Amino acid sequence: MREIQNSWPAGVKRTKQREAVLAVLESAGRPVSASDICSQTEKNGEAVWLSTVYRILELLVKKGMVAKINVMNSDMALYEMNRLQHKHYAICVSCRKIISMNNCPLETFIPKLEDEEFHVTGHNLEIYGYCKDCGSEGRQGERP
Repeated sequence: MREIQNSWPAGVKRTKQREAVLAVLESAGRPVSASDICSQTEKNGEAVWLSTVYRILELLVKKGMVAKINVMNSDMALYEMNRLQHKHYAICVSCRKIISMNNCPLETFIPKLEDEEFHVTGHNLEIYGYCKDCGSEGRQGERP
């Protein structure tokens, strides 16, 4: 919580609900959904409406404190503290487990674009499959 106090963004009013959301994100250690954040704030003794959590997350993403991750072309988004690190994740299509990648396979990738002067400023990479716990489910449909 001390890190949150030291890095509170200028121009953002400090409220108990915003502090509660940030505390959950700070301690999560992995990307979490808005409903997970809502449940955890309640467990921590600070009840926050889900709609309020979404508004807080939207503000914190806009201010650059929180990173939003869209999962597998769905409406579901996950959130994590923006630690100014470039991150990618693999997602299990069976149990939705999120596995952090330790590298970016696109770091040295040079796209061949029609517009040779196009300046790439970022990218998204989706990796999905089956985690070790769900691996046998994923292999059932595969041919040997």
